[in-house]
Amino acid sequence: MTDSKHTRIAIYDLDRTITSLPTWTPYLLFAGWRLGPARLLLLPTVSLGALARALGAIDRDQLKELMHSMLLGRAVPAKRLAAVSDAFADWIVGHHLRDGALAQIAVDRAEGRRIVIATAAHRFYAEPIARRLGVADLLATLAQRGPDGQILSRLDGLNCYGVAKHAMISRWFSQTGLDRQTTHIRFYSDHASDQPTFEWVDEPVAVNPHAPLRRLATERGWQIVDWRR
Repeated sequence: MTDSKHTRIAIYDLDRTITSLPTWTPYLLFAGWRLGPARLLLLPTVSLGALARALGAIDRDQLKELMHSMLLGRAVPAKRLAAVSDAFADWIVGHHLRDGALAQIAVDRAEGRRIVIATAAHRFYAEPIARRLGVADLLATLAQRGPDGQILSRLDGLNCYGVAKHAMISRWFSQTGLDRQTTHIRFYSDHASDQPTFEWVDEPVAVNPHAPLRRLATERGWQIVDWRR
């Protein structure tokens, strides 16, 4: 329970928490087809990158940059990518949102909570999804910009994942002038990589958890919910 002196916030992960599928690979295929279908011929190379990641030869951020470069290009005009991202957001919102997530967002809003999405998804396509959900506060992975505003394949800062996501949330608190001591935070995610944030908030909620998160949530006594039905 919180008292009237507390600011109330609900932070949501995006992929497989609000959405029913991970968004990065579907976005690459969706956008790659529209930006240049021939780029999809590079999928075998992308698969080799995924293998290199599995073997520890490259890290998660480097794989993300490689996939972006191969399937979208190293520099894409911002306006062109925005049009594709809007179409992708329409597809996701129309077909791949979890009803349970939408219902919980409505509950949190009714409680007066400020809704935040914190996701490893790139901001250039997560933002139109958040906008369609009526969410103004978005923390996401950023891409570097070229001299003419092009979206580049290199990351601008860290991938908003795991420890980096927690750091970005903490920085957002400082930037917005929120006081952690007088803020009650409810946090929803499907993945154990978000353990740093789960342990930082007041009310952690494991959503459709995979086995490692289910074990962790059970050990810590965190709430577990299933939005897949």
